[in-house]
Amino acid sequence: MSEIKPTDPAATNAGEEKDWAAAKAFFDSLKTRKPRPPKPQYAVTIAVSSRTLFNMVAERKIYEEEGVEKYVTFQQEHENEPLMPGVAFPLVKALMTVNSRLRQLYPDSEELFDIVLMTNNHAQVGVRLINSINHYDLTIERFCMTGGQSPIGYLKAYMTNLYLSKDGEKVTEAIEEGIAAATMFASGDVENQLSDTQLKVAFDGDAVLFSDESEIIVKQHGLDTFFEHEKEFENKPLAQGPLKCFLEALGKLQRKFYAKNERMTCPIRTYLVTARSAASSGARVLKTLRSWGLEIDEALFLAGAPKGPLLQKIRPHIFFDDQMFHIEGAKELGTIAAHVPYGIGQKYHKGKLIEQPVNDVKDKK
Repeated sequence: MSEIKPTDPAATNAGEEKDWAAAKAFFDSLKTRKPRPPKPQYAVTIAVSSRTLFNMVAERKIYEEEGVEKYVTFQQEHENEPLMPGVAFPLVKALMTVNSRLRQLYPDSEELFDIVLMTNNHAQVGVRLINSINHYDLTIERFCMTGGQSPIGYLKAYMTNLYLSKDGEKVTEAIEEGIAAATMFASGDVENQLSDTQLKVAFDGDAVLFSDESEIIVKQHGLDTFFEHEKEFENKPLAQGPLKCFLEALGKLQRKFYAKNERMTCPIRTYLVTARSAASSGARVLKTLRSWGLEIDEALFLAGAPKGPLLQKIRPHIFFDDQMFHIEGAKELGTIAAHVPYGIGQKYHKGKLIEQPVNDVKDKK
């Protein structure tokens, strides 16, 4: 077997820059009001599944009850009928709003959100998806349609910063690959209640932004031991969790607004919504963020109180949490919630140990 010769990184980078320069020249020569897509290596790439972007409940029912051939035929027969917005639709609109502001301040910048449609739909369904995207004037130029196969293997190739799906198994697979990911849940018609000028993202702390090391102590040894542990290790930063890199990416874009003296009108706002107590265990969290060089706009320590009422006030475009108990509470009060299946919390439900993780998602694609 012949050996593959190692590639010269300098030559590869030079070739990529040449290709992107040619692509930029091509797009710049076209007369269009559509903004050109940014370079993936500079962009914050958000990959969304077709069933998070659009409401495809009826189509999914056909797929499950009548099979893939009838499903594809139905989609082709209705390809000129736009799909209704799904749970990720308000988030995508908010990402586009941020991009619009960034382009006003930095016309030539490549540091933007790039939205990718990542789906295991068949290519024959692509026409309806494209027509729906154009109907709503969404800026989504990059697609990945895998014809029934899992798209997870393509996430790194698309340089994905965050993957959102309705399929819990795929989300778990993505997290195991080191990619920030979450399973999205619908919460009724909330689109008109969300800000159309500011992207709001809310995070739980342990097992989301941070590792589950402290949560393990709570679950196995109780709160008193946890408080003692956090006090002892207050100055030792927590290890990073699966969503830390996404908060980092948001912070990078926020700083571009701060550099233009637009901190107070920044169209990105981040929230930490944690069940931790501030006095007993909050310092380590804030010091960890400081050690990472990251800021959080608002930190809410609830000391075990329900998160739903606070989230109802914030009205985030998405709220990330590792425990289904908090996801359910958020959903009940109208918050778009996303489950992060990571850490010891997957072995518990409402504080009780279960033999296997909660089966939070049954519908797939």
